[in-house]
Amino acid sequence: MDDEEDREIARAFARGDTAALKRVYDRWSRLVYTLALRSLGDHSEAEDVTQATFVSAWKARATYDDERASLSTWLIAIARRRIADAHRARAHSARVMDALQQSAEPAIEEEPDVADAILVAHELELLEPDARTVVRLAFYDDLTHAQISEHLGMPLGTVKSHLRRSLHRMRIRLEGTRVAH
Repeated sequence: MDDEEDREIARAFARGDTAALKRVYDRWSRLVYTLALRSLGDHSEAEDVTQATFVSAWKARATYDDERASLSTWLIAIARRRIADAHRARAHSARVMDALQQSAEPAIEEEPDVADAILVAHELELLEPDARTVVRLAFYDDLTHAQISEHLGMPLGTVKSHLRRSLHRMRIRLEGTRVAH
């Protein structure tokens, strides 16, 4: 493609032309994926970043100014932000896991509290089906995030997001239940 053709595709993209979106994706998705893979070192996270980059670009297409930057430069800037987001999410997940491991008490041989078990089971049932499946595989079947991803054919980032959001929702609801009692 020549520069004029790139500019025309960029203008059509900015106007909201979905055919231009496909051409933009076909043209620059490999570049975005390669940048993400080199930085993150994980294929599924690189795929998630690539998808997030083009979704962000499409949502922000009205802010694109072809006088300020080429579309490829603009996309790379968005990709770098999505890569940074993925690194932050990874670091956050690692901190949460470390905190959970540090705060975990050794198992004490005692009968489980049936009321707590029923309460947790009820909260688990309130989750959306995909999230419920991910939580069950993680905590009842003791599968790793990667194993869950492979087992369900779901991107690793999606598995992690389901777990993070589900645990947060359950914690808030369970804390509300404790206050009520």
